[in-house]
Amino acid sequence: MSDLLTTAASQREPLQASFSDASNPIGLDGIEFIEYATSKPQALGQVLEMMGFKPVARHRSREVLLYRQGALNVVVNAHPSEVQGASHGKDVPTISAVALRVRDARAAYAYALERGAWEVPTHAQVMELNIPAIHGAGGSRIYFVDRYKEFSIYDVDFTPIPSVEQKPQATQGIHFFGVVQYIGPERSNDWTEFYKELFGFGEIPDSQRFGIMPKGRLLQSPALSSSNAFMLQLVEPELNVLDADEKLHRIGLGVPDVLAAVAALRKLGIEFVETTAAHTEQRGAITKTYLGGVVFELVQSAHAGAKTASVGA
Repeated sequence: MSDLLTTAASQREPLQASFSDASNPIGLDGIEFIEYATSKPQALGQVLEMMGFKPVARHRSREVLLYRQGALNVVVNAHPSEVQGASHGKDVPTISAVALRVRDARAAYAYALERGAWEVPTHAQVMELNIPAIHGAGGSRIYFVDRYKEFSIYDVDFTPIPSVEQKPQATQGIHFFGVVQYIGPERSNDWTEFYKELFGFGEIPDSQRFGIMPKGRLLQSPALSSSNAFMLQLVEPELNVLDADEKLHRIGLGVPDVLAAVAALRKLGIEFVETTAAHTEQRGAITKTYLGGVVFELVQSAHAGAKTASVGA
């Protein structure tokens, strides 16, 4: 995946002078979008709409749709060649990419490559942006985006859907809280080092953990704005688990009031897991699994910067 997982810190290149802030070496400022790859875009789109997302734009040259609510962007990629590569032949929607907002995309990309990350060759079409990326868990991609304020990547690569509100309101204040990543056995230290060295993530002590199913290792990102910080949860497989593939498993969504959000999403058609081990409560809730692999988790969080609970496992 990366030389960072096998190379000792003493043998790596020193930090670049242009990134003097050791706590946030690439100027990380949150998540720009999460991308799903799927051969069933309409079915996944229905699930997203039940979660409160609305389709707002189409890609100019690829089979890609942009869904949005509030400040959350979710990209549904149904382009055949990209779906085949991301899904590894499985007919299940896959979280294929995470786009990170950074101060300078090219500089962040170079910084990551110098520290052992593996580059992803990009093939931008005419009138498309060439967004740099490195390899992530399970063949996923980590993109670097620096156009996310007055002028965004969507202004170039996407065409707005006519008569559709481009900034639909977030359901019950939903915002990105984090991403749950499944990792291989005894790989927690490797992945912690990867995210710490490349992006400046810090580990959250177990004493600060909350949530309905606290498990695994929790990391928090730095951010130029505290409201844009987010979590990563690294979860190792249980003993004797057959599927131990490394992958980005699910999205954690923060909401100020979990019970109110659950009630609102149930009206839209979403079903939640209600068992002794995992059930809806004010600290969090988890949806049923849709389309064989699509799961969302709600976590109590007053706003995008108020990370007061674990994403859960």
